Amino acid sequence: MEKLGANPANSCPLTPLGFIERAATVYGDCPSVVYGGTVFTWSQTHRRCLRLASALASLGVSRRDVVSALLPNVPAMYEAHFGVPMSGAVLNSINTRLDARTVSVLLRHSGSRLILVDPALVPVLDEALRLLPPGHPAPRVVLVEDPQEKDFPPAPAAALTYERLLEMGDPEFRWVRPASEWDPMILNYTSGTTSAPKGVVHCHRGIFVVTMDSLVSWSVPEQPTYLWTLPMFHANGWSFPWGMAVVGGTNVCLRRVDAAEVYDTIARRGVTHLCGAPVVLNMLANAPEGVRRPLPGKVQILTAGAPPPAAVLGRTEAIGFDVSHGYGLTETAGLVLLCAWKGEWNKLPASERARLKARQGVRTPGMAEVDIVDGETGGSVPRDGATMGEIVLRGGCVTMGYFKDEDATRAAIRDDGWFYTGDVGVMHPDGYLEIRDRSKDVIISGGENISSVEVESLLYGHPAVNEAAVVARPDEFWGETPCAFVSLKEGAAGAVTAAEVIAWSRERMPGYMVPKTVVFRAELPKTSTGKIQKYVLRNLAKEMGPTRRGVSKM
Repeated sequence: MEKLGANPANSCPLTPLGFIERAATVYGDCPSVVYGGTVFTWSQTHRRCLRLASALASLGVSRRDVVSALLPNVPAMYEAHFGVPMSGAVLNSINTRLDARTVSVLLRHSGSRLILVDPALVPVLDEALRLLPPGHPAPRVVLVEDPQEKDFPPAPAAALTYERLLEMGDPEFRWVRPASEWDPMILNYTSGTTSAPKGVVHCHRGIFVVTMDSLVSWSVPEQPTYLWTLPMFHANGWSFPWGMAVVGGTNVCLRRVDAAEVYDTIARRGVTHLCGAPVVLNMLANAPEGVRRPLPGKVQILTAGAPPPAAVLGRTEAIGFDVSHGYGLTETAGLVLLCAWKGEWNKLPASERARLKARQGVRTPGMAEVDIVDGETGGSVPRDGATMGEIVLRGGCVTMGYFKDEDATRAAIRDDGWFYTGDVGVMHPDGYLEIRDRSKDVIISGGENISSVEVESLLYGHPAVNEAAVVARPDEFWGETPCAFVSLKEGAAGAVTAAEVIAWSRERMPGYMVPKTVVFRAELPKTSTGKIQKYVLRNLAKEMGPTRRGVSKM
């Protein structure tokens, strides 16, 4: 058998781009993309993606060139996930909530050749282009018009619009297959919760692996109706743009995500699946009675992006949603841990089910290994649900590295064969993993390590709390103590005080974990993917100065 191995018939490069070709054959007349009154079929979407690839090639875009998209969840954003890499280029999806300065930094760093932009974001892009250094070539701008939005002015006659670009393309174009499955396909920048975005590069092979893995892990059936509440620029929608082509799903696009729109669309379109950060669950669970509508059937929600409080999970499932919970990073192109559910857990009380589901779980089938290691010894931490260590991963969808940043690549992908996530967690006796914090978010108070996530999860149980984030505030005696930033539910403002929240907390958690400071805010600062920006709150806590009453309060 040593004479057998790779050959031309079995070693063609893995890529997810062929999924849409198959979808056009199997599901050709079935709806592929729905947006307002616009409905495309899989045959039409396939041809539009080929036209996009062909048109980009005619403009001189070629292998390894970067093409950016500054778009909400509209059909063009979905098509870009196939059409851009089918031209040989690398797709760079840009967070639509970034300011002009950051967009300019990303365009410069990526060397973007062309950018697809939404009319609402043209002012941001114009300013970003003005901020490019003198002599730096600006990307060509393609305006993606939106006929569903009547407030947008018509495009100038001379402007290159997305539909005009497609008209330039050939629907029979022979798309550019990767020469190697290791060819770069995706360039994503980390969401900026640490204020320093890095360019994460993924290859065709990695995207193929995570796409198939995600479908299996979430048990996605054939032809689901998938609602795009998760931004496609957030780790490429956790791989589901390509995944929906595999199963012939209907992609229901949403420009804006609010509770009324989501409930209305679920009812009108018969939505079966959606994804979102815990902030989306919180929004749905806390929607007023007049907004919330009965679900047409069981709706599957996959949540990740930040550890979801058990109280939020419980409230969401009480409405009738079936929540699955996982974990991934920009660097894994999607979810690589899932809280795989066990049938016997269904017999437990609702509060206990929610507590179990709040754990990040076990590796997905496509992930090779996951561990939690001690920072000093490098060895695995005990499976006791208490000893914290750093989460490390290895598997086929881990990033190839950070673009133009060898130091960051070496720091994350080490010679011991692990990718170091920077996330802190514990391993429970049953082998299920639970995140306790980002390594930089652990609060060290009087020698005690405090998980901010654990404190936040308990605060979400307060009847008046809508959102909570806990960071370290300097303390003259203890070094640092927990400081809670809280937004209240509608109607609760003025009805609860910081002292009451602290007293409520003291009844439910050890003294050293109780927030010594509670700050009420109308809204907590977030990235566009729903993650609370802890570094912003840490800076606010530092500006408040050290607490001087820590001794008596502990």
